[in-house]
Amino acid sequence: MVRSMTGFGRGEAEGEAGKITVEIKAVNHRFSEVVFRMPRQFSALEDPARKRILGRVNRGRLEVYVAWEPSAGAREAKVDKNLALAYYNALRQLAEEIGSNPEISLDTLARLPEVLSVSEGTVTDEQIWAVMEPALDEAVSRLIAMREREGEALAADLEQRIARIDSFRAAAAARAPEVVEEYRQRLTRRLEELLPPTNPVDPQRLAQEVALFADRADITEETQRLASHIAQFRQALRSDEAVGRKLDFLVQELGREVNTIGSKANDAVLTAAVVEAKSELEKIREQVQNLE
Repeated sequence: MVRSMTGFGRGEAEGEAGKITVEIKAVNHRFSEVVFRMPRQFSALEDPARKRILGRVNRGRLEVYVAWEPSAGAREAKVDKNLALAYYNALRQLAEEIGSNPEISLDTLARLPEVLSVSEGTVTDEQIWAVMEPALDEAVSRLIAMREREGEALAADLEQRIARIDSFRAAAAARAPEVVEEYRQRLTRRLEELLPPTNPVDPQRLAQEVALFADRADITEETQRLASHIAQFRQALRSDEAVGRKLDFLVQELGREVNTIGSKANDAVLTAAVVEAKSELEKIREQVQNLE
């Protein structure tokens, strides 16, 4: 099943290190790029997290946001005793100088700047990864599920559009001999108008001119290659692999064959059909850019 490159996934997990939430936002990109936004304590886990994501996602720019709510055991309250005593002595001295009540409560001291602080406790990378890993896996799974849903819709649209290109191919192949026959008829009429009755059209010379025109206007190879590219395109749409780059290449090849048919056409009907086919190919190209 083909996948879109855009999507979103979210995962949560709790454990000894606390609660970790992972959110992944994916957008189009020519290659694979993973950008992390997470607490500095998680820096050592960026590489294994990236490898785990790229093991399941082949293409796109992924922005990974990691939020952490440490458990009670993962936090430590610290008291700066020296600073608290300095505050206490300074306040008592001030109280004596202004004749105020010297009683200073513990609650008052605790509220003073930098006396009491909360810091992250000792949490190992292993403890963090034990919680982060399942949250990351869940986020990636939901991201992939969303990409597959969007990819299914894109594939259905591309199937319809490539069918129109196939119809163009069949119509061009059927029209080609008619173009040659119409050229023969036009040339015959023109020669009959120009040549005097005493000098009739030479059938052999006429046949040579028509053969030369038929050779210049022959699109058999182009229609055959179109059929091959279309078959490969349809096969790729049913593949379980990442096919965005392959389809992009096939669209270029389809465009090359359509352009060649247009340059050989020498026919108003085929020329109009080529314009329509090129317009459809441009729409296919735009859709293919969204595939992983």
